[in-house]
Amino acid sequence: MSIIEKTDREWQDILSPLAYKVTRKHGTERAFSHDDFPKEEGYFACVCCGTPLFLQDDKFDSGTGWPSFTQPMAGAPIGENIDNSWFSTRTEVHCDTCAAHLGHVFPDGPAPTGLRYCMNGVALTFHSDGAD
Repeated sequence: MSIIEKTDREWQDILSPLAYKVTRKHGTERAFSHDDFPKEEGYFACVCCGTPLFLQDDKFDSGTGWPSFTQPMAGAPIGENIDNSWFSTRTEVHCDTCAAHLGHVFPDGPAPTGLRYCMNGVALTFHSDGAD
């Protein structure tokens, strides 16, 4: 269950139209449409609530056009649901703090986990270490 709850109007007031569509309405940004994130040390947080979710050290180039990670940060409030949209069964990933749709996780990633957390770039914000 999410901790942060807002009305659709409140989410629309704080998010870009695309971020709202992706995170609140379970949309997906087009592949290769989001600017690549910086390469310096830091972490990626939920665009809706600011909760830290993924470390830069766990990001990799999957070649898919979406930011990909091998795993969430230790203790990150990541939830999963079965998603049967688009004529397939996938595992949807969301922020447990605010219920934002982030992307999907697939079992085709590199070591050490073998997982690919394929996230929508618009659902995340980057924070460099020491910049908060």
